Amino acid sequence: MDEVTFRSDTVLSDVHLFTPNHRHLMVRLNGVGQPVFLSQFKLLWNRDSWRDSRTEDSDSRDIHTQDTPPAGSGSLGSPPGSDHSHEGSPLQASQDGVGTQLDEDGDLDVVRRPWVSSDPDLARPPRDKVHPMILTQEEDIIMEEQAPESHPHIVIKIEHTMATPLEDVGKQVWRGALLLADYILFRQDLFQGRTVLELGAGTGLASIVAATVAQTVYCTDVGADLLAMCQRNITLNSHLAAAGGGVVKVKELDWLKADLCTDPEIPFSWSQEDIADLYNHTTVLFAAEVFYDDDLTDALFNTLSRLAHKLKNACTAILSVEKRLNFTLRHLDVTCEAYDHFRSSLHALEKLADGRLRFVVEPVEASFPQLLMYERIQQLELWKIVAEPTP
Repeated sequence: MDEVTFRSDTVLSDVHLFTPNHRHLMVRLNGVGQPVFLSQFKLLWNRDSWRDSRTEDSDSRDIHTQDTPPAGSGSLGSPPGSDHSHEGSPLQASQDGVGTQLDEDGDLDVVRRPWVSSDPDLARPPRDKVHPMILTQEEDIIMEEQAPESHPHIVIKIEHTMATPLEDVGKQVWRGALLLADYILFRQDLFQGRTVLELGAGTGLASIVAATVAQTVYCTDVGADLLAMCQRNITLNSHLAAAGGGVVKVKELDWLKADLCTDPEIPFSWSQEDIADLYNHTTVLFAAEVFYDDDLTDALFNTLSRLAHKLKNACTAILSVEKRLNFTLRHLDVTCEAYDHFRSSLHALEKLADGRLRFVVEPVEASFPQLLMYERIQQLELWKIVAEPTP
């Protein structure tokens, strides 16, 4: 088939951008005519051995997974607030300030990640193109046989797009979702048997992982086409949720609206039973990589605060964000405006005082084991928000 060329006005996730020699299997076109690809994410985790290792080793920071570097080494970056040194790392420039990003003439010196290739002699396709392959019936059978129940390497299958306009970035897979998935598996005690809610779920990857330990996962986003893709991914991985007894319910939740959609004529609307269950039992909320637009960031924090006040129980929110550095002509400097607005919103939430709830905000140290294959760079951060009654 013809090559698919990404236009200059599209956005491409680093999860796929830096795997140019990986097979991208195009399986269909979605409802708006965008090519949909199928990727496999190998989960280096066995339910029984993982629980045994956590029981046997009281120091959870020493738990490592086969074929996975320990946190804080190799490509794994330090968490926010960490004192770990990474001298000589290509990421050092982005952490030491703008001054170190200038060359001897004062020009911006951008450090680029080196190419990763299984065969250094293999011709590399340009980064603005993808060479998809049609998924044949034979390959489909092979893929079904690649992840038997007894094998420790469990495969999560995710349908997604690879290059979209900014308004459709939820249809891609982002590193922050993989970091959040790692944290969910590490903090199973926080999710075990609970009712949890994901805001801005996108492809649903984090919700799928949460369903391996949680009782009920409300996987929410907005847009019929995106929610349909999310529902398909839930179905593709239903065996993972079933093994843990979890249930995933895909629902529409628009941050710009105060009320949940209950119109039965609209796909992915809420029933009264679901709403009652959400408010009566939810204890954990989580979101990954949804902080790229200031208006949407404001809407998410308003939604988070509104839900926290409606929930019957105290709740914890886990937020994943990537601090993206950009050189802007407006500032003639390296900035990260979306991240700065996110941090300001965290500060405003922590200072919010309404007499009933208080919000305690703290960074989460990203020293937990990495169970999914991605680059855990220093700019990836996790933040925890605990909403508790005011004493």
